[in-house]
Amino acid sequence: MSAKAAMAGKKFSSYHLAAALRREPDPTAALRLFLNPSTTSTAPFRYSLLWYDLIISKLAAARLFPAMESVLSRLASSPGLRPREQLLCCVISAYGRARLPAAARRAFAHPAFPDPRTARALNTLLHALLACRAPIRDLLMVCHETRIPPVAGTYNILIRAAAASGSLEHARHLFDEMLERSIAPTVVTFGTLVTALCDAGRLEDAFQVKEVMFKRYNVPPNAYVYTSLMKGLCDKGEVDAAVRLKEEMAGNAELVLDSAVYATLLRAFFRVGRKGEVVGLLEEMKGRGIAADRVVYNAMIAGFCEDERDPSAAFAVLDDMQKNACEADVVTYDTLVVGLCKLGRWRDAAELVEDMPRRGCPPHMVTYRLLFYGMCAAGEFLEADQVLNEMVFKGFAPSKDCVRKFVQGIEREGDAALLESVLCRLAKVNALELSGWEKAVGGLLNDHAKLRLEKQLDSLRIA
Repeated sequence: MSAKAAMAGKKFSSYHLAAALRREPDPTAALRLFLNPSTTSTAPFRYSLLWYDLIISKLAAARLFPAMESVLSRLASSPGLRPREQLLCCVISAYGRARLPAAARRAFAHPAFPDPRTARALNTLLHALLACRAPIRDLLMVCHETRIPPVAGTYNILIRAAAASGSLEHARHLFDEMLERSIAPTVVTFGTLVTALCDAGRLEDAFQVKEVMFKRYNVPPNAYVYTSLMKGLCDKGEVDAAVRLKEEMAGNAELVLDSAVYATLLRAFFRVGRKGEVVGLLEEMKGRGIAADRVVYNAMIAGFCEDERDPSAAFAVLDDMQKNACEADVVTYDTLVVGLCKLGRWRDAAELVEDMPRRGCPPHMVTYRLLFYGMCAAGEFLEADQVLNEMVFKGFAPSKDCVRKFVQGIEREGDAALLESVLCRLAKVNALELSGWEKAVGGLLNDHAKLRLEKQLDSLRIA
């Protein structure tokens, strides 16, 4: 029974209405059912926590935040209903995925959810803020304000935030603080430290953490730790050492080699010019019963795009993916777009992007940015302008560096009308510094054009 059927004049029990709400795929239709229930009972309809849980979860997943907030306000004014903290975490996570840190913090304190908050809710908020790239100081401030005792998961998130900010010293300080509080570090803690050290090129320190985590803390390294170390070695060109580490993994009955390990080695073989060994590595992977998945295929495509002057081998891998029922993702297509643009084949790249929806993978912001950059690099500013039109229509914005090159290229070509149009469209998606737009136009625009542009930018400031 769908929500539409439930609303078509029929009456159902509250139980069946809950089932209908659960099955309704359209969140807007589910909301209408929630707001206008039709039941067999003659008594006033009483909403249950299940109903609130279902509709709030659906609205959060669909990012229909105004409607979700309206339902939350209704829940807050419903006496006797005390929703679980799991629902609060769902709301916070949705705001984090939408990159709305302020809304995530407000949700944490929403009156619809009874106190006290636990470390689970705190960690969810910290994770959401980290997804929004909030600085480590904001995460620490949240911990201080909530006064919720931290657990291992709390420190794992804080250490990752510190590492992401480039402060390994702060990450180490948090680790020491964790020990002072008698909170035992987990394999995630050590994995985060190892990855951060590898990213910083401090492989010797990373391997030392690998040894210490087991000998001192009795936490054996997992596949993630090994893969991070292998990637660090490969980034330095030490592929043979990475292969030896893979063999060490294979000799440990507690560890399972997976596709990520082989994808890391495949990329490294291409980068150091050992393409001839790729087939052998794939055969070894197959012999171990590890099926080639999207991660492996993407590594192959990236390798061929970087190694070949002709991307036909990369497209052959894409065809092989489809034959093996492995769906390509945006990373697959983005890699091909970059490869084609580097070869100056921006028309082929544009056709591929245009064909992505038919292939079941619509382009996203990064895809458009890569194509836009490729066209600008080729000096094809009129074609890039068409891509910009589509980006603005979808609410996407090119990077600030690419915008600068684009505007400078148009200015060199002396197209004043196009320059004025471009600046206004860039401002609409916040890709132009409004206070410094005069620097972008140089002496190309006349006073009347500058005045028109200033008025349009003023309207955007007010909006």
